[in-house]
Amino acid sequence: METNKKIDMKPIRAQKRFNIKSQKTQEFINGYLFLLPALLLLGVFLLYPMGMAFYYSFTDFYILRPDQKQFIGLENFTYIFQDAEFKQAFKNTAYFALLVVPIQMAVALGLALLINQKLKCKVFFRTAYFSPVVMSLVVVSILWTFLYNPNEGLINEMLGIFGISPQPFLTSPNQAMNSIIVMSVWQGAGFQMLIFLAGLQNIPKHLYEAASIDGANPLQQFWNVTLPGLRNVSIFIFVTITIAAVKLLVQPMIMTQGGPLGSTKTLVYHIYEVGFNYRDVGYASAMAVVFTILVLIITIIQRKFTGEERG
Repeated sequence: METNKKIDMKPIRAQKRFNIKSQKTQEFINGYLFLLPALLLLGVFLLYPMGMAFYYSFTDFYILRPDQKQFIGLENFTYIFQDAEFKQAFKNTAYFALLVVPIQMAVALGLALLINQKLKCKVFFRTAYFSPVVMSLVVVSILWTFLYNPNEGLINEMLGIFGISPQPFLTSPNQAMNSIIVMSVWQGAGFQMLIFLAGLQNIPKHLYEAASIDGANPLQQFWNVTLPGLRNVSIFIFVTITIAAVKLLVQPMIMTQGGPLGSTKTLVYHIYEVGFNYRDVGYASAMAVVFTILVLIITIIQRKFTGEERG
């Protein structure tokens, strides 16, 4: 005669829950172990310098007298609004950004539209337009310094063919920043071109066919089909170019050293000059904090635009 035994399942369920919890804990630990090198690099090279810059911004830290630094409160931030060089650097940075952003976007979009057509040697032109992007910005700046040479530069030699007198370019306060803008657009437009090109190729072809059937001409198709289809891409490119523009440093450092008469000195270059040339780390840190806030504002604007697009 068989005896029916009721098996108690509680210990088995508890053991399963323990095993699942142990497995999740192990996966959690393994995940953070993989992240640890990146977190260490992030902390050492980003978070720690940012924290020290924020701390030094409230001191009179002079790099040649590190033991004599004192807490001075908001004095550095107050002086920023009285500093004529900071105001000039801010104006130069704003001028550069306001011009280079729309011009570079327009050039990049034009190149993308050209490459997107059924043309021969498309790969060659795409490579040629993109090649300046992969070149070192220092090398490109030196190259264009020779091209802008008022006496023997290639650009002035070409202008002479058309009877135009040699231009001062980098040695003129009125032309120096505009010359840097032209060079920056030439160097960076190829990267945005590829992004625009990817966006163009993702626009459904049937939209153009429908617009053509409705009698839309190429300009109307561009305005009503192409531009709306590139909205997300355009927002991304606008924000990335703007952030890169406000961080302008290499071109004026190599080509003009902030001159002539401070016409090409930017915020980042002014921060570098005060911190490393004048050794006033405290004041340079305060300007760096203000600059970081400016970049954060741009990022918030980006999130607002992209949030509206998702909604």
